Amino acid sequence: MNRLNRRPAPLHRQRGISLFGLLFWAIAIGFIAYVLVVTLPTLNEYTTIQRTVEQVAAANPSTVAEARKLFDRQKDIEYSISSISGSDLEVTKENDRVVIGFAYDKEVHIFGPVYILLKYKGRSP
Repeated sequence: MNRLNRRPAPLHRQRGISLFGLLFWAIAIGFIAYVLVVTLPTLNEYTTIQRTVEQVAAANPSTVAEARKLFDRQKDIEYSISSISGSDLEVTKENDRVVIGFAYDKEVHIFGPVYILLKYKGRSP
């Protein structure tokens, strides 16, 4: 066989990521990280409200006004509760137990006219 007619040995296929692919993934991961950083404080506030509601329900207040007053007093101590107050609580009694429920919406500004709406809901056990 003639040397000129021989095909060169196949090159191994190159693998990796292009510059544009790298930029795309960096922007996507950065945006997701930004959204997480902006929304995590609202999750912290929700867990604080849930813990406060459980403490108030465990105190077994005798009236609705007393339950709301206990929540507002605890809210003044906790610096991270700003979305609801005692007047926003739903206080009921089930099987001789005080049950306190709450629900609220939180808007998180992302950029320009873009917001994320988070809906939180909870109740005492």
